[in-house]
Amino acid sequence: MVAEYKTLEQKRKFYKSKEWQTLRKAALERDNHECQKCKREGKVHVDSIKVDGQRKSVELNVHHKYEIEQFPKLALIFENLETLCLNCHNETHERVFGNEKKKKWNDEKW
Repeated sequence: MVAEYKTLEQKRKFYKSKEWQTLRKAALERDNHECQKCKREGKVHVDSIKVDGQRKSVELNVHHKYEIEQFPKLALIFENLETLCLNCHNETHERVFGNEKKKKWNDEKW
C-alpha cells in the first residue's frame, strides 16, 4: 500500500522523516546547492549554507517535479527532485507575493 500525502499532518510527517531528510540532502549535493531553474536561465542562486558556512535562513527548497499529493509513489524517487530557490519554488506553485505591478492608471474607468 502506498502512503497518501493529502492532509497537512501526512505531509508534515513525510517531510520530517529520516528517508526524506537523507534524500533531500543528497539532492542538494547533487545540484551543488544551486537553484536549477535560475541556473537554466544563466543566473546563480545558492543556499546560504554554502555561502557563509552557517545556515541563517533556508533559501533553497527541494521540489518534487511530480507532486506527492497526486503522485505518492514518486515521493522518494531521486530523479523526481530538483533544487529551487524560494522565488522559483513559489513561482512554480503559482504563489507570487507582492511581485505583481499595480496599474497607476485604470483606462477601463474612462
